[in-house]
Amino acid sequence: MTIHNFINKVVTRVAPGILALCLLLFSCRTTRPVQYLQGPIDTAALSQINLPEPLIQKGDLIGITIYSDNPEATAVFNQQMNTTLAAGAASGAGAATGTTGSAPQSMPGYLVDANGNIRFQLLGELHVEGLTKAGLEDMLREKLTKYLMNPYCNIRFLNYKFTMLGEVAKQGVYSVPGEKINILEALGMAGDITLYGLKDSIMVVRETNGKRSFGNLDVSKPDIFASPYYYLQQNDIVIVKANPKKPDISEQESSRNFARAATISTILISLTLVFIQIFR
Repeated sequence: MTIHNFINKVVTRVAPGILALCLLLFSCRTTRPVQYLQGPIDTAALSQINLPEPLIQKGDLIGITIYSDNPEATAVFNQQMNTTLAAGAASGAGAATGTTGSAPQSMPGYLVDANGNIRFQLLGELHVEGLTKAGLEDMLREKLTKYLMNPYCNIRFLNYKFTMLGEVAKQGVYSVPGEKINILEALGMAGDITLYGLKDSIMVVRETNGKRSFGNLDVSKPDIFASPYYYLQQNDIVIVKANPKKPDISEQESSRNFARAATISTILISLTLVFIQIFR
């Protein structure tokens, strides 16, 4: 047999076997059907956005910047921000010169204590728990009027975050750069629900004014848009429940080992058949 004839024989007999092997291996891959927002969407009823105003809670970190028509007098009410900026500049200078500073840096913003209070320059202790940003702004404007001309302020939550647990790709605590996020965006940040997660059984744990509430979401239905838990609030905990039929760790490991053994066996059998065809 010439080399040319041998190569032709190998190609004609091996190629179908390799093709069959590839089809067999790729046919084992399963796709996950998309189950979000199944069914018709009542756009007229669900087009209105009802975004709840977040309430200030214990443990929140609030950024407050005061403005008025007399900037020099306003500076005293922004001492905490000025101190923070100065500490940051000193830290940067130390890093540039290769030295390490031991001076403590101030924490930016105002931390709401266990009693729901913050301590503000000249105004003393203020009870802010349960207020919205607009409510806190009204309080500050009223109290600052005796010191400043036409005072107003910019208020932000500096620790707007939520916690994602359960059957998601990446569990953890997620910080939100803005102050608005919905459950679908949160699931996207966490890498989506896993194969064993239940899209119709998502629990949101929320604490407001010392009271804990629980919401159950079903992201497979358009009604999710009407839920008061569709938009998350700061410090919410989201738990994606697992399918009761989810195998335990030992069963999953056994399944993976079986799949590996089946794949190896299939490859060996296919190669054996190919060589039998070649040298028959």
